[in-house]
Amino acid sequence: MGKLDGRVALITGGASGLGAEDARTLAREGAKVVITDIQEELGSKVASEIPGCTFLKHDVSSEAEWQAVIGKTVEMHGTIDILVNNAGLVRFGTIEDMSFADYKLQIDIMLDSTFLGCKYAIPHMSKNGNGSIVNMASIGGIKGISVIPAYAAAKGGIIAMTRSIAIHCREQGYRIRVNSIAPGGIVTPMTAQAVAELDADDPGLKQNVDHGMGQPSDIANMVLYLASDDGRHITGTNIVIDNGETIA
Repeated sequence: MGKLDGRVALITGGASGLGAEDARTLAREGAKVVITDIQEELGSKVASEIPGCTFLKHDVSSEAEWQAVIGKTVEMHGTIDILVNNAGLVRFGTIEDMSFADYKLQIDIMLDSTFLGCKYAIPHMSKNGNGSIVNMASIGGIKGISVIPAYAAAKGGIIAMTRSIAIHCREQGYRIRVNSIAPGGIVTPMTAQAVAELDADDPGLKQNVDHGMGQPSDIANMVLYLASDDGRHITGTNIVIDNGETIA
């Protein structure tokens, strides 16, 4: 028997990187998985490779699309037990040269989408009597990195919001656990983008070299832990997975 037999998981940003690996990992443990993304062709391909997985096209910055995706998931599977707010992107630039449009885009895609996902998933989870929400943060929301002010603001906000939502669920008597994960450097398309766009001697890239790059499975295994009964006593916590990068 799998650790997630009979449970339904919704994962945003599931067409590649961490989201796709999360989907594979949770499905291997018995979950019925719905992945969402704006990358329709790639998302459909990933879903076709995972038994019992469904893809839904989804702009996570849209409140209406969140309502539709949550509704469709419940329509297909009758419930939602696990939400992984994973969708993300990065635009590089310091506070002096980043445009306000790029700032807003990153806040919309990561921080606002986390708010919307939790807002619309929690009422269904509360009816079930339990649930687990995992919000993807980053060490960028903990330590100063000059070229990602908007990304840092979004990820730092996710960490703080996670605590607030966890407290709300506790106060309401919901058996819904809400946690965040803060990865360091992980081998994903986003990391490849950083390598392509930043100077080779950029301090952020040097930190990745010094501490080593993790694999998507390093994060997916923690998502599984938090989503399953193994993590039943953990809520309101931010778990850092960075091979010591933030303590150096």
